[in-house]
Amino acid sequence: MAVGELRTGRGHDVTRALFGGVRPSLFVDLYELTMAAAYHATGRTGPATFEVSVRSLPHERNFLVACGLEDLLEAVRDWRFDADDVDYLRSLGQFSEDFLGHLAAIQFTGSIRAVPEGEVVFAGEPLVEITAPVIEAQLLETLVLNIIGTETMQASKAARIAIACGDRSFVDFSARRDHGVAAAIGAARAALIAGASATSLVEAGCRLGVALSGTMAHAYVMSFDDERDAFRTFARTFPGNAVLLLDTWDTVQGAHHAVDVARELRREGISIDGVRLDSGDLAALARKVRSILDEGGLSDVQILASGDLDEHVIGALVADGAPIDGFGVGTRMGTSEDAPSLGVVYKLVGDDRGPKLKLSEGKATLPGRKQIHRAEDHDVVCLAGEPCDGRALLEPIVESGRRLTAPPTLAEMHGRCAASVGALPPRLRSIQPAAPPYEVRVSARLHALVDELTAVHSVG
Repeated sequence: MAVGELRTGRGHDVTRALFGGVRPSLFVDLYELTMAAAYHATGRTGPATFEVSVRSLPHERNFLVACGLEDLLEAVRDWRFDADDVDYLRSLGQFSEDFLGHLAAIQFTGSIRAVPEGEVVFAGEPLVEITAPVIEAQLLETLVLNIIGTETMQASKAARIAIACGDRSFVDFSARRDHGVAAAIGAARAALIAGASATSLVEAGCRLGVALSGTMAHAYVMSFDDERDAFRTFARTFPGNAVLLLDTWDTVQGAHHAVDVARELRREGISIDGVRLDSGDLAALARKVRSILDEGGLSDVQILASGDLDEHVIGALVADGAPIDGFGVGTRMGTSEDAPSLGVVYKLVGDDRGPKLKLSEGKATLPGRKQIHRAEDHDVVCLAGEPCDGRALLEPIVESGRRLTAPPTLAEMHGRCAASVGALPPRLRSIQPAAPPYEVRVSARLHALVDELTAVHSVG
């Protein structure tokens, strides 16, 4: 996307393809439409600022990785109510023709500030800020929360996998069990930002222009009467990059068969790139297989492992010194199995009448437009424009409906993630809960504004 292209769009068909056939305009909860209709009916058309944040870190998480911004911008870029959308809303019998006419002409004309993708963030910090006419900003709530919340959840889990792997590689194998087609593409993208070397999902490879990785399934081996025939046929079909799955019947025997086939095919100029283990005691089997391969003259053949892996399983294998060169990580990463959702919220923090706050018990919010400043060992959430030490994280991305910056490459986002995670104190750069957790402070001026508005809304 070129700078300034946000408002030009490429049409609903392309956008719906990107999001699994979903209309971005109708990816909205009904109450957002009813509130918007009420705003319209009463002439409430002024600007409002909403921000996305996470209320608290999930269990065991020491940090989050901001993700999903580019997909959000893709959705907002073509966010329009076409004739079919308006006809459907008319069929509900709830909305006036005047309001429906307003929707038919609407597009995003506001501004977006956001933490760049790949940056480490923490609970209570604004990840995305949207300032726009209140109807536009309100109608984006569900879309924004879904995209940012899901991909931030996935990237944060993948970052933990990367920490556990250390200098060993891992590949996204999650598509078949992710929570929907769009979620699978988002999971691949998030994993690549967090450190995955490739994905198995061809659509993600095509869309993102990234490396693909794949081996064979047990079904392929089972279709042959002799495991060695399966290995021969596959290696001859893909000379030089064949990875053989060893555990269909007996892993140790499979390793011996791989050696036999590799020696035989060497005379044809064909080499075996790797073998994969998908079940059993991976550490013990990897040692046995490594020994068999080395004794067979295949010391350059890599051992890959897969099968219900997560950061804890991988961390234990690495700590045990298992001779595994890389990991295929699926379900538990793509679905963030131990923390399958984030408590993301989209809250009004100001409008044309001033800053706003919410005082609900356990759900209070901080008022006003803000900035995050990152110091060496803590963050400070302060009011926008307030002098504060440290690096500012929220960056202007869209102004008056037009993009200000060129999209970063996936490599740039990965580099940012690696640098951001690498800059964390060692206690946070761990898959174990940190003690103490990272400190996020609230500035004195923001505290004062909270006290001021709390007094205004206090009873008695």
